[in-house]
Amino acid sequence: MSEILPSYLEGRWWTPADTAGATEVRDASTGDLVTLVSTSGIDLAGALAYARDVGQRSLGALTFHQRAVLLKQFAVALTERKDELYALSARTGATKQDSWVDIDGGIGVLFSYSGKGRRELPNAKVYIDGPVEPLSQDGSFLGRHIYTRLPGVAMQINAFNFPVWGSLEKFAPAFLAGVPTIVKPATPTAYLAEAFVRILVESGLLPEGSLQLVSGSLPGVFDHLALGDLVGFTGSAATAEKLRARAADGVRFTSETDSINASVLGPDATPGTPEFDAYVRQLVAEMTTKAGQKCTAIRRALVPAASVDAVIDAVRARIDERVVVGDPRTDGVTMGPLASTAQRDEVLRQVARLEAAGGEIVVGSTAGEGAFVAPILLRFRDAAAPAVHEVEAFGPVASVLPYDTVAEAAGLVARGGGSLVTSIATHDPEVAVELTTRISAFNGRVLLLDRDDARSSTGHGSPLPNLVHGGPGRAGGGEELGGIRAVLHHMQRTAVQGSPEMLTALTGIWHAGAAARQGRHPFRKSLAELRVGDQVASASREVTLDDIETFAHFTGDTFYAHMDEESAAANPFFPGRVAHGYLLVSWAAGLFVDPEPGPVLANYGLENLRFLTPVSPGDEIRVDLTAKQITPRETDEYGEVRWDAVIRNQDDETVATYDVLTLVSKS
Repeated sequence: MSEILPSYLEGRWWTPADTAGATEVRDASTGDLVTLVSTSGIDLAGALAYARDVGQRSLGALTFHQRAVLLKQFAVALTERKDELYALSARTGATKQDSWVDIDGGIGVLFSYSGKGRRELPNAKVYIDGPVEPLSQDGSFLGRHIYTRLPGVAMQINAFNFPVWGSLEKFAPAFLAGVPTIVKPATPTAYLAEAFVRILVESGLLPEGSLQLVSGSLPGVFDHLALGDLVGFTGSAATAEKLRARAADGVRFTSETDSINASVLGPDATPGTPEFDAYVRQLVAEMTTKAGQKCTAIRRALVPAASVDAVIDAVRARIDERVVVGDPRTDGVTMGPLASTAQRDEVLRQVARLEAAGGEIVVGSTAGEGAFVAPILLRFRDAAAPAVHEVEAFGPVASVLPYDTVAEAAGLVARGGGSLVTSIATHDPEVAVELTTRISAFNGRVLLLDRDDARSSTGHGSPLPNLVHGGPGRAGGGEELGGIRAVLHHMQRTAVQGSPEMLTALTGIWHAGAAARQGRHPFRKSLAELRVGDQVASASREVTLDDIETFAHFTGDTFYAHMDEESAAANPFFPGRVAHGYLLVSWAAGLFVDPEPGPVLANYGLENLRFLTPVSPGDEIRVDLTAKQITPRETDEYGEVRWDAVIRNQDDETVATYDVLTLVSKS
C-alpha cells in the first residue's frame, strides 16, 4: 500500500498529480513504508461547496428517522468488513484489544445514534425544544423553540490515536442532524480512516455529498468556512487555540484536547480492599491501552500518602505479570508501540521534563528501540509541583501524587486546569459526594468506582455515545457525544412566534386553536389516511355518587376525598367529595374509543396527565381527542400516534389534559 493515499471529494476518489514532498507514513512496529500522504493541488473550496449544495440537499430530503436507519446500515456494512480494518489497525501499533476500542467502538457509536435517533427524535425534520409558551389570553398567539439543521458543513480535524472511532463519533451526530461531513484524519493513521470511508462509499448507502475525506493537510480551509459551518477538532490544546482564532465569526468551533486527567484513590480504599485492587487494575489499563495514547488516559494518580508505596508495588507487579510490549501481530503481545518514532521522541521529551520537575521513575525506564516505550510510572513527593499538572507525556506514562485530605485531593484535581474525566475509587459515600461536588466543575465526566460496579464499569477512559465527552478549560471547553445533545450542536435553536395554525404547519404537531376536523372516527383511519388535527368529540356522561363509591371499593382507592364528605370539604382543593381522577380518565377512554378491530393496534401509555378541576357528584364530563402528532416507524408496519386529550365539564371548564399514545397500522 505504498502508493499515495487518495481523498474522496465531490463524489469521487482523487489523488494529487504531483507527489513531490509527500509525507511518508510507516508501520509503527516495523518502520516499513505504508503509504504517502499529500493534498497538493486539492480544491477544498470545491469540496465545501459540494457539501453545502449536494450534501445538504440529499440529507435535507430525509427525516431524522430515515437518517437513523442509514446509520444502522452503515454500522452493519462496516461490521461485515471489519477484519480488513483490524489488519490495517495493527500497522498503527494497535493490539487487537486496542483495535476493538477504535473500530468496534466507532461502529457502536453508529448503532447507538441510530437507536437514539429513532427513540428520541421525531420522524420529522424539525425538533421541538420545550413546551408551548402562550403569548395571548385567547390562545391565538403562541411561541415555541425549534431546532433546524445548520446549512453548512461539519469539518472534523482528528487526532492519530483513534482514526475510526474519532471520525465516527463526530460523523454520527452530524449525519443524524442532517449536516454533511468532511473528515480530515491525522496523517500517521490516515490510511485506516481512508479504509472505513472506502467501505461506506462502496456500500452505496451514503447520500450524495454527505461524507467526504481529505487525506492530508487542509491548506487555507479556514478561509473558506462561513456562518453555518462547524469545526470539530481533536488534538493538542495549543493547536486548538490557534485554529479557534482563525475561525470566522459564526463558525462553530468545538475542541476536545489533551487534558491531565486524574484518578483519586479514596482514603478508605486501603490495600486489600476491592476498591484498591480496582484502582490499580484501572490505572495499569489506562497506561497500556493504545500505549497510553488516549486523551482520557490517567496522567495523575492521586493516592493517600500512606498508600503510595503500596500502589507503586501493585502497579509494578501487575505490569510485570500482564504487560508484554512488542509488535501487536505477535502472539502474547499486550501493548504495541507508539504511533511513530516521532511520537516516541516527544513522549520521552515530556518524561524528561517531568523528571526535571521532581518526578522519579519508579516503574519502567526510557530505554527502548524504534517507537516502543515500556509503561512508565513516576513518583512525585511534592504533589504541588506545577509541571505534573501541566505537562502531558502522551503515551504509557502516569505520575503518583500523595495527598493527606479529601479537600487537598480535590484541589490537586483542579490544578489540571480542566479535564475530560476524573475517576474516584471509594466505597465511602461521603468521600464520593465530597469529591464529586468539589471537582465536577473541572471535569466533563466523573467515574465513581467501587466494589459494586467494578466488574460492570466501562472504565475511566471510555467515552460513551450517550454521555457527554468533553471538558472545560484545558480539555477544550466543548462537548462531543452526549446523546441527542451532540445532534443539537449541529442545529440552530430558534424562537418561533405565531398562530396555532402556523405553528402546527411548521412543526407537524397540532396546537390547540388550530383547525380540527371531525367526521369519520379517527380510530377507523390507517396511518396513511390519518392527518394531524383529525378529532373525535364525545358525548357527555354524568358522574354520580354511586359511580364514585363503586370505583373506590372496586379499586381499593378509598382516599377520604372520595369517601368522606366532611373531610373532603375541609380540604382547600375540593368542594366536597369528588370523583377519582383515574375514574375520569377511564371513562374518557370509554367515551372516545371506537371498539371494533381496525388500524389502532394498541394503547401503550399516556403522558403529561394533569387534573385541573375537581368533578363532584352530578357533574358531567366529555372529551375531545385530537390527532396531535403522527410518527411512522421506518422499519415497522405501524407507527405511533400521539393524541391530545382534553376532558371538560358541563361548564366547559378543563377537568384534565393528557396525551394518549397509540400504535396504528400503516395500512
